[in-house]
Amino acid sequence: MSLFSRERAIPLTDVDVVLADLDGVVYAGPGAIPYAIESLQQVERTRRLGYITNNAARTDASVAAHLTDLGLRVAPDEVITSPQAAMRLLGGLVPAGSTILVVGGEGLVDEAQKAGFRVTRSADDAPAAVVQGFAPEVAWTDLAEAAYALQIPEDEGGIPWIATNNDWTIPQARGIAPGNGTLVSAVHTAVGRLATVAGKPETPIFEEAVARFGARKPLFIGDRLDTDIAGAHRAGIDSVLVLTGIDRPKHVLAAPDGSRPTYILGDLRELHEPYPQTRVKGDTVTVRGASVRIDGPDVIILSEGDRPIDLVRAGAEAIWRTGRQIFGFRVPERLYADPFHRP
Repeated sequence: MSLFSRERAIPLTDVDVVLADLDGVVYAGPGAIPYAIESLQQVERTRRLGYITNNAARTDASVAAHLTDLGLRVAPDEVITSPQAAMRLLGGLVPAGSTILVVGGEGLVDEAQKAGFRVTRSADDAPAAVVQGFAPEVAWTDLAEAAYALQIPEDEGGIPWIATNNDWTIPQARGIAPGNGTLVSAVHTAVGRLATVAGKPETPIFEEAVARFGARKPLFIGDRLDTDIAGAHRAGIDSVLVLTGIDRPKHVLAAPDGSRPTYILGDLRELHEPYPQTRVKGDTVTVRGASVRIDGPDVIILSEGDRPIDLVRAGAEAIWRTGRQIFGFRVPERLYADPFHRP
């Protein structure tokens, strides 16, 4: 999916449903990210708006309440969570009503119970599967119980292991903290098995969102290339990377094919602004006043322009068009300067 494959007046043109990630897009911890609420309120006036989250710690109802407190109009069924995707996967692997070992918080327990499973926290209860998701209260003892239950590889008769997501990090109000991927990795190190991942970047969570909203032309907004943008790409959905969360300009420049967004935004106000045309002449790419040229191994800034986001857009397109990896270039530091808001 090329960044500039289609010209649009604004990123929202022709879009009927906007699907937004939460952490790093709408909020970081309990507080809203600057400009996010006002921008999404503007979306609400003209389009359906839903939320997709890999965070398994909370229920869809608690997420909806949080978003409502921040000023948005959100019902629980407008929140699609990775525990919901995990339960759909689990339903095809173990009998209905089975006992499953849950590593995680209220959000995962709630979805397991709604799906009709019995929840245990102990490997001694002979669970039919292990489902693991992030929660701040997850402790070593929880990871140990998962490891005890997963001693036997699945292809040798062991039970299934589903992870709600594999995000290495999670944005918080105080900064970037370890995510569920680090906890899943701890269990993997102990047992030598790999979990099946239900959430982004896998497609089931996107497919559920599209079906639930009846979307014909959805647009997904995320802050991570490896989960949000890669997942949208796999699901065939146009995507926005907003630089208010995890990934930074240097990550955009290095994005591999399959993890490149349709649009790059500094913040969500730009959803409602005309998206600039990209002009290509030989090895030079220009976005408004920003111009970048590729000269062999050198990336050369010809003009920075008036807006830092345009320089990122021009630099990314110039590098991506070569088909070469970022480590094959000498990139000026100014190209990946980072004046954009982040937690």
